[in-house]
Amino acid sequence: MRREHDEGFGFERLDVWRKAVAFAGKVYKLTSAFPREEVFGITSQLRRACVSVAANVAEGSSRSSGKDQARFFEIAYGSLNEIATMFYIGQAQGLIGDDELADARAEILEMCKMLSGLRRSALKAEV
Repeated sequence: MRREHDEGFGFERLDVWRKAVAFAGKVYKLTSAFPREEVFGITSQLRRACVSVAANVAEGSSRSSGKDQARFFEIAYGSLNEIATMFYIGQAQGLIGDDELADARAEILEMCKMLSGLRRSALKAEV
């Protein structure tokens, strides 16, 4: 039996893309409980940064040169660092609990390692 993603986009096969999409879902759920006054603040910023991770992994995987791929993976990595920072800020504001921060931090670190590997691989392919 064929799965929907057996044919299609290359990024769908990347574990880091799948993790980024799943993480974005968790962030959307978490931020839905944030106060209304944060809609245009940390809620929006966190959501946009999460979307940026998955989108840049997808876009990078479509590039033909290793240098271009590496640049998009680097942007996704930067977005993960932005998300980590916002989680710390959210915790300081009482929006995010200690367990939520620890869980998010672990997932972010895992995706950062995966992106570092993809970036290195893309740059090696360029040589």
